[in-house]
Amino acid sequence: MSEIILDSNGFQKAVETLSKDIFEKNKNIADIAVVGIQHKGVCVAKRLLAGLAKLAAIDERDIPFGTLDITLYRDDLDNFGADMPVIKDTLIPFDISKKKIILVDDVLYTGRTVRAALDVLMHFGRPKCIQLAVLIDRGHRELPIEAGYTGFKSVIDGKVKVECKEMDGQDRVIIL
Repeated sequence: MSEIILDSNGFQKAVETLSKDIFEKNKNIADIAVVGIQHKGVCVAKRLLAGLAKLAAIDERDIPFGTLDITLYRDDLDNFGADMPVIKDTLIPFDISKKKIILVDDVLYTGRTVRAALDVLMHFGRPKCIQLAVLIDRGHRELPIEAGYTGFKSVIDGKVKVECKEMDGQDRVIIL
């Protein structure tokens, strides 16, 4: 049996909170770029991008946007055996140097995905800074990594599943 922790309205409010918090801390929107971690982090990042553009009263295309796949940088690839994860696109179509990168993921758990994402980003250059935004912070960190922006934070023991309208037909977050 699953438990819904964010319904569609809660999901939208969490993204709005992320957008507002990021906008307040980064008044010069020209300095930022948004990068979503594949798979569901990209969905959240696109929503966040739309929220930032709305707050700044600019077109979304004026904020650089990219996607990152961390598959080959995972520290647990040996555990997959024949069921290797599918590699998705990494697309950073802008110079990350001198940009404040808003790195976006759906769920922050152990911190290992973020560590891998940092490794990938460094191959593209040296940004001014990297700020982490996550829809859900479920606790249980194994690495000293914390999100600067969080839509929903709670210590959660079960598996968390984020569903996005674009991929799953509805927005919600559930504990399995």
